[in-house]
Amino acid sequence: MTKKMTARELKRFYADSTFKKNYIYDGHDLGAACGSDGTVFKLWSPVADRVELHLYPDGDESGCMRSVSMERGEKGVWMYRTEECLHGTYYDYDVSIGHETRRTADPYARACGINSRRSMAVELGRTDPERWESDRAPKRQQEDIIYELHVKEFSWDGSAGFPEELRGTSRAFTVEDTTLFGDGVHPTGIRYLKELGVTHIQLMPVYDFGSVDEAGDRDQFNWGYDPVCYNVPEGSYSTDPAHGEVRIKELKELVQTLHRNGFRVIMDVVYNHTYSADSSFQRVVPWYYYRQEEDGTLSDGSGCGNDFAAEREMAASFILDSVLYWTEEYHMDGFRFDLMGLLPTELMNRIQEELDKRYGMGEKLIYGEPWAANETPMEPGFHQALKENEKRLNPRIAMFCDNTRDAVKGHVFEAMEPGFVNGGEGLEREIMHAASAWCDRGGAFHAGSPERVLSYVSAHDKLILSMTHNDHSLALHMSRCDKKGFYERPEEVVRAYKLAVSVYFTCQGRLFFLSGEEFARTKEGDDNSFEAPISLNRLDYKRAYEFEELVHFYKDLIALRKCLPGLCDKTEEAGKRIFKKSANRKGVVSFQVDNRYRGEGLCDTLFIAYNSRRRPVKVTLPEGEWEAFLKDGDSGMWRRAERETYSGLLILPPVSAVIMGRKTEIKQEAAR
Repeated sequence: MTKKMTARELKRFYADSTFKKNYIYDGHDLGAACGSDGTVFKLWSPVADRVELHLYPDGDESGCMRSVSMERGEKGVWMYRTEECLHGTYYDYDVSIGHETRRTADPYARACGINSRRSMAVELGRTDPERWESDRAPKRQQEDIIYELHVKEFSWDGSAGFPEELRGTSRAFTVEDTTLFGDGVHPTGIRYLKELGVTHIQLMPVYDFGSVDEAGDRDQFNWGYDPVCYNVPEGSYSTDPAHGEVRIKELKELVQTLHRNGFRVIMDVVYNHTYSADSSFQRVVPWYYYRQEEDGTLSDGSGCGNDFAAEREMAASFILDSVLYWTEEYHMDGFRFDLMGLLPTELMNRIQEELDKRYGMGEKLIYGEPWAANETPMEPGFHQALKENEKRLNPRIAMFCDNTRDAVKGHVFEAMEPGFVNGGEGLEREIMHAASAWCDRGGAFHAGSPERVLSYVSAHDKLILSMTHNDHSLALHMSRCDKKGFYERPEEVVRAYKLAVSVYFTCQGRLFFLSGEEFARTKEGDDNSFEAPISLNRLDYKRAYEFEELVHFYKDLIALRKCLPGLCDKTEEAGKRIFKKSANRKGVVSFQVDNRYRGEGLCDTLFIAYNSRRRPVKVTLPEGEWEAFLKDGDSGMWRRAERETYSGLLILPPVSAVIMGRKTEIKQEAAR
């Protein structure tokens, strides 16, 4: 391409049918592949006039060992083949387009050196941990209970009891028997997670990202939503980021350890933007991988400066191949898509369908954020994966439900409105709709079935802020609400947490919560701590024992939830299990649940009620005798061989929930 084209001209060029016919490559072998039969480098750059490959002994500052000119093949793919196995050899490209030559890493790289400056050829079989071939995900449990976790936060604090040299790394996960400051009594780390009872660990970004200097101090911190090399593990989580094969092996060891301990592993992925628009994608095929406004400038639907053009054929193919690569090579069990609303519905459906085809229907869990930060100019003929387009999405693709979260906690920093739990008024009907995961077609959010809803109240960027305060003590006050929304004493805040978790844990749908929510984690009220110090973000395991009562409450509710088929049901008919719903503007919501399942379960019928008022209220139990599974803040009642029974009037304490069970047949007309 001798003539230099503007961004607008290139956009039209890439959209032309002639370009698509001549240059869309349908192979799945781009990047560098090496083994006993040699090494092959393939790079898609249809606009390049020349591509030169450079080989290096390391990934940092060493001089070039050898340079070779690559041959242009069909569909704009440049190739170089050698009989040498170049495992551990680093490389980059000079891509010449017109009169300009730019040095770049490989966008399809599977390994790289420090800060992804150079890519690395890797024979992947050499990176497998011992017995990796027998690694399998544990069997799915009765319910999916997802725990969001950051690799560095997990083991960084001294209270966790990890060896100093492993703190903040993937290898910390392989130390399976840690305790509070090494006291041998109070579990932390893997042991703590097992006792908690969650089923899935969602890892915040573990691919290579650009916001941390891998050669810098170990205490640097970032959430990692800044992709550079999508198919390479992040080096700052490695014990040796200078050697590309080490970070691969250590991430595999992390997954292997979680699988061995009964957890499935979800990978948080960010295919909606890159750390910088001056990326390897841009240097190899200018303006192909990024969306543009009509004037040719970058669009910014992500709020991060650029949008990945995921609807274009090669960009979509890259994302699909990347997801399949992480699934096959790292044994990932599912994916959480950041700002899924910026991705095409058509691509999301392709991903789900391909995973179902390869691994079995619904075996790999897919969910995401059905929104975007700003508007984005998607190519004509495509639809954004927004909640408004839920009918176009594969019904097995789940979405976060902000409606439930906002009804529980309110809009503290935005509209300064308290939620149901902290004194909000008029939210009872929202809470009632949340019970069926919005499958009763009430409210603004229509889910279709509980399979596609994640019920939650906190995530890395969505703390239960209405129950925290920006002070530097225990941070136990309500924050920024009007006076009637304040809780003044720690025991009141614990009660509010208990009500909040009781609400969303008794909603249908999948369950999700941020690590540390169970011990009232606060991050000092900072809900956007993406680059705050690790001292603010780390998991402080001391709190797990300072708030031991709250932690046990979560444990008991998690275990109870797995025994309640009426709430675990994910079918389209699940919403019909909920009946006799009652919601008033006095802070009380109640409903019954058909809990029958093949004659199994703790009871045939559930009665669930929430009281958000600051005083006790009376509720009338449905006819019959009811056993208490949760009452007066005691979530362990359901474990007792002989449970207390109640009938008639029941007193609900202030800011509390009850879960009652009745072992009797439900009349069909009542269930209607």
